[in-house]
Amino acid sequence: MLIRDVSLNDIDGIISIDTQISGSVKPDYWREIITDYIQERENRYFLVAVNDDQVVGFIMGEVRAWEFGSAPCGWVFTIGIRPDTRLGGVATRLLDSLCQAFRRAGMTKVRTMTARHEHELMAFFRSQGMMAGPYLQLEKEIG
Repeated sequence: MLIRDVSLNDIDGIISIDTQISGSVKPDYWREIITDYIQERENRYFLVAVNDDQVVGFIMGEVRAWEFGSAPCGWVFTIGIRPDTRLGGVATRLLDSLCQAFRRAGMTKVRTMTARHEHELMAFFRSQGMMAGPYLQLEKEIG
């Protein structure tokens, strides 16, 4: 398995994985995201896992300083693994590669956010040593 930067040639594989996971087909969204990441790569990372020339997973993140006094750190925005390859170490390899990129950028922490009902995703991140951080997300309905 090869972990590398995303290219426009990977879009069909990424759309396929996302569709299998989310149930929604979003080609315009992914085309825009991939194009943005390719054009501006400084402190932004979009990696794919490729096996036999087929995309089997992807991860996206960037170095950010968030509001409310948070120091810069690496943020994982999304991770997607082809369902028939789960439990094969793809997600771990992708997260490890992203964390290496964050370390090269001088970061010492990585963060992410996930919905409480995403038990598989939460279990994965916890298995990688991630735990609740110092911030609490709050929200309210406005519409």
